[in-house]
Amino acid sequence: MSTPSQILRDRWLEALLPRVPESGWTMVAAKQAAREIELTTGEQALAAPNGIADLIDRFIDRAIDEALINLSSETLATLRTHERVAAGLKAWLDALEPHREAVRKAAGHGLLPWGAGAAAKRVWSIADAIWEAAGDTATDYNRQTKRALLSAVIPRVVLYWLEQPDPDRVDQFIMKRLQEAMKLGQAGGKILGPVLDLAERLKNRSAARDL
Repeated sequence: MSTPSQILRDRWLEALLPRVPESGWTMVAAKQAAREIELTTGEQALAAPNGIADLIDRFIDRAIDEALINLSSETLATLRTHERVAAGLKAWLDALEPHREAVRKAAGHGLLPWGAGAAAKRVWSIADAIWEAAGDTATDYNRQTKRALLSAVIPRVVLYWLEQPDPDRVDQFIMKRLQEAMKLGQAGGKILGPVLDLAERLKNRSAARDL
């Protein structure tokens, strides 16, 4: 069940999205949208205490939610791992398709990892959701490695998708990038594994000392 803040955030986002293609993800546009639906200052603070960042986060989360719903109706079990991941990526892009220009504006506002720390967290959450939908149950360093590699792929895919309207060419681009990431993961795992295992042991030792 949605909380009052989530309900308000969704209302605000719905009012804002039609303005984003022209005005961008700006507080000016957000304030105009808030006035349109008569959100008070207090309701705005409850809905999005961090302003535009919270509204972009919700925009991304809703696309992830829609993608997961659509994926649940597909038979992924017969697909190979990289094909399941590709299906997840495509389902996410399909959910974003009606708001392509909003994605373009968001990309310039920190959606992609080189924007800021919050942007990297957004992309990681997308990668995590896609791997979960693909059936990944890893709990060791492989879990982090898979998500890190996919997080590096996602920005390139989004930039290509924004400029390339042909779905077949986007599909080919996604598969090629995932195959490259898989090769990198196979080569890097021999190095990353021991390093991440050591980091985990050191973290556990530190936590034990703090008890």
